[in-house]
Amino acid sequence: MHVRTQLLVALLLAAALPSCGPLSGGGPSARDGREVLRLGHGLDPSHPVHRAMEAMADELARRTGGRLRLEIFPSEQLGSERELLELLQIGSVELTKVSASVLESFAPSFRVLGVPYLFDDTEHQWRVLEGPVGDRLLASPEAVRLRGLAFYDAGARSFYTRDRPIRTPEDLAGLKIRTQESPSAIAMVRALGGNATPISWGELYTALQQGVVDGAENNPPSFHLSHHYEVARFYSLDEHTAVPDVLLASTALWKRLGAADREHLLAAARHSARIQRRLWKEASDEALRAVREAGVQVDTVDKAPFARRTAALRDELAREPEMAELLEAIEAQRLAVTEALP
Repeated sequence: MHVRTQLLVALLLAAALPSCGPLSGGGPSARDGREVLRLGHGLDPSHPVHRAMEAMADELARRTGGRLRLEIFPSEQLGSERELLELLQIGSVELTKVSASVLESFAPSFRVLGVPYLFDDTEHQWRVLEGPVGDRLLASPEAVRLRGLAFYDAGARSFYTRDRPIRTPEDLAGLKIRTQESPSAIAMVRALGGNATPISWGELYTALQQGVVDGAENNPPSFHLSHHYEVARFYSLDEHTAVPDVLLASTALWKRLGAADREHLLAAARHSARIQRRLWKEASDEALRAVREAGVQVDTVDKAPFARRTAALRDELAREPEMAELLEAIEAQRLAVTEALP
């Protein structure tokens, strides 16, 4: 466990001691059966994800008569995405939201979602994520003490840069591009000719400002709310990946909840996911408007050259039997969407 994670565990345990009851294996539990579930994430409180989590908190309290209550910690207060996953694994935090990319090193099945240009459009994406493939992926981290609850929309990720726009793959040659700690994201940037540089989200603004990296990649709301547009003035809508976020529970929490409370938690998570998708669409449109108004050059690019340069990543993944099976199921949903068109 990382030193910072150990420190976070100590602080969380110290904070929990005054209110802990006999059942407090994870979040603080009172003797009357009420329990506070801590939900940590890395985004700003104005982000659609945080607002959807607030709706989840309200729904869970309503369903349980206030017995289960969410306490939400935004802006990496409890650690980075990877640190939060480690805290969930040991039961020190109950819930988190992370990018599916970060889950790859915990549950390798999630690598399939990092394939560039995997989905034709949002209809294809959500047909996959709300079907058997999505259910299979959500269940896959249980072996490492994580339980998937729902997917959040994280839009499509595109490149943004400090000094020049990215209009073709050749424009990425030699540029240091911040990526998540994800093998798929790193491989994608390298395939396009860039130098992948994993950096914590909380450190990225300074890294861009000081020229530690030349650019990064993310969706419009994150680009806007992080204020990265202040130091990266070019945003190129290549939309290379549409990797969702995943709402997760610790299996320590899952196992100690009764069947009815598990269903309440799942229902509240799905309720928040529906709200988040609506908020996400509104936030994406507003973010693009706002960064343009702030003087950012937003370019729509021809995606075909980017797709050709990254096609080998899909082929390489398809050599693994499980990945080939998942890719085939995703392709089947693409065909189903096409056949349903008038």
